[in-house]
Amino acid sequence: MTEPTSTEQMPVLECKDLCISYYTRAGEIPAVVDFNMTVMPGEAVGIVGESGCGKSTVALAVMQYMGKNGAVVGGEIKFKGRDMTAMSEEELRKLRGSQISMVYQEPMASLNPSMKIGRQLMEVPLFHEDGCTEQAAHDRALQMLTDVKLPDPPRIMDSYPHQISGGQQQRVVIAMALLSEPALLLLDEPTTALDVTVEAGIVELIRDISAKFGTSMIYISHNLGLILETCDKINVMYSGEAVEFGKVDAVFNKMRHPYTRGLFNSIPLPGADKYARPLVPIRGQLPLPHERPRGCNFGPRCDFFQEGVCDQGDIKMAEVTGDPGHTTRCLRFAEIDWAAKPMGADEIESAEAGPVVLRVENMKKYYEIHDSSLLAMIRGRSVRTVKANEQLDFDAREAETVAIVGESGCGKSTFAKVLMGLEQATDGNVVLDNQDLGQVPVQERKPQTVGHLQMVFQNPFDTLNPSHTVGAQISRVIRKFGVESDPAQVRERVLQLLDVVKLPRDFYYRRPRQLSGGQKQRVGIARAFAGNPRVVVADEPVSALDVSVQAAVTQLLMEIQKENRTTLLFISHDLSLVRYLADRVIVMYLGHIVEQGTTDEVFAPPYHPYTEALLSAVPIADTSVKKKHIVLEGDIPSAVNPPPGCPFQTRCPRKVGKICEEQAPPVRSFGDGHRLACHIDSSDLEKMEPVIELQESAAGA
Repeated sequence: MTEPTSTEQMPVLECKDLCISYYTRAGEIPAVVDFNMTVMPGEAVGIVGESGCGKSTVALAVMQYMGKNGAVVGGEIKFKGRDMTAMSEEELRKLRGSQISMVYQEPMASLNPSMKIGRQLMEVPLFHEDGCTEQAAHDRALQMLTDVKLPDPPRIMDSYPHQISGGQQQRVVIAMALLSEPALLLLDEPTTALDVTVEAGIVELIRDISAKFGTSMIYISHNLGLILETCDKINVMYSGEAVEFGKVDAVFNKMRHPYTRGLFNSIPLPGADKYARPLVPIRGQLPLPHERPRGCNFGPRCDFFQEGVCDQGDIKMAEVTGDPGHTTRCLRFAEIDWAAKPMGADEIESAEAGPVVLRVENMKKYYEIHDSSLLAMIRGRSVRTVKANEQLDFDAREAETVAIVGESGCGKSTFAKVLMGLEQATDGNVVLDNQDLGQVPVQERKPQTVGHLQMVFQNPFDTLNPSHTVGAQISRVIRKFGVESDPAQVRERVLQLLDVVKLPRDFYYRRPRQLSGGQKQRVGIARAFAGNPRVVVADEPVSALDVSVQAAVTQLLMEIQKENRTTLLFISHDLSLVRYLADRVIVMYLGHIVEQGTTDEVFAPPYHPYTEALLSAVPIADTSVKKKHIVLEGDIPSAVNPPPGCPFQTRCPRKVGKICEEQAPPVRSFGDGHRLACHIDSSDLEKMEPVIELQESAAGA
């Protein structure tokens, strides 16, 4: 085989007509069908789609990690021209970790908790490179930790995985994957579990390493904003097939498959408005592999489905006219009016906020940590205080959505625990309808009070009893809080709630294992609203769901809230969703409220420097957006030993000087209710430029 010329580079990876199946007791399950993708040297290709579409299956096939019941049943996977399916196990073993590396979603699953990080990193060159010495491996590991911008690399080398933060763990895993300078790096949702500020740092790192090492990348994600920031090309998958492929700008600005358009309609872009331009979820469910329809797999969920055309035979990828390299698996893409308003995007009547329902006044929550070690006693530090919440002051009105945002460890969930009665406030008041609940544990609260404060949890899989039916779990809430007692009335109330959350009434008899993630979260919402609550705390209620399901659950929350005039406290790190859903926003950092105001006020200058950094970190799936680039250095300080003065001063890119280190910042007011705590002069704050600016958009043209 002759060497390719510089103008005819050999692809690093080539998937051609790839078909992958799993074998179960029920027979062969085709997971991926007719998949094609080419990755050139130094190129980054994103793969997006809903859970179950086959994204991770493709990555596992590339790594040849299919397991005993999975197999490539057709097509080719070529790595640098060699067919990987024909390689021996010994050849694959030498290839993995040296030429091809993978970064998984959960970093702790990739790190050995009983080994120091330095030793784990050193194993890569020691195992894959003949003649590599211990000292050379140590030096390379130390340099790679520096390359991935970890603070104090010698300390990290000498640490165990549990002694560093989640963001640092993910950087270590990336460093490990890069140590052998692989030709191909696969990243499977590498930032899903991280804060937006940490995510921004990881995204910048991925861009830098791609440029420095010339590494080709396959980036698997459901976050279209991340794909825009990291990839050159995008492959949209649906039900085991690639349905659209092309350069990122071409697909984002000129999408030519109804499923791609459905994904974009499901995410809150800067121009979205929950009343004037609501999100439009994709109707229906992803079909199971053995239940795919004839013709187009997306047909039953497509607004442009045409009987007799879209349901006949296999549909192949076709090139989009005038856009070389842009292909789509749609027979009608040339006939569709892509600029038309999506079905279901009708304006919604806004709900006026009522009187104050919840008032939080100077609330503090401290924890004591007792250290009985001899060293702690000698130093006089046997009891230390964790200041989880410090002087929280805000109101929430009837039918209003108040979002609480901030990084992990900022005190969001601690406040939720105090409100729900799982913890008691150290000081201050938490007043619900003129009743102070700050010092009242949940066991001492009246059933009616408990019913008035309900919660929708982050993970729908862990919050339902697997041995009870859906009907039994919702019925229990109705009886417990005295809404109804007659069995017939209780049952009717459950059926009405199932109607409200748009689930079939026969789900009354189903158990959680028979439901999808989105359906489980709908049951969780029905259960939360079963007690006629005054306030519902939604703690990351859609972060575990696909974007299309997120849109449906978000719209559902809005509709029920409007009908019941319920106050919604929305805890989230997804600022795009917060901007879309919330009426008012509270920004927290290290237990303090650093800024609060209406959504329009908080998302426009003047900002607190921390809010400014949060906004700049949000990945936005819109090529028309011009965004300021701010990456926070360092980690959030410990609440056990918070910094003096301003809590944000150790990471603030706009630090004024010594005053920030010595004095608590004053609270400055801008307009009606917009307040932020900062030493920067009011006139200088007002001169801030917007973090996010919308240019003229070509999206959907």
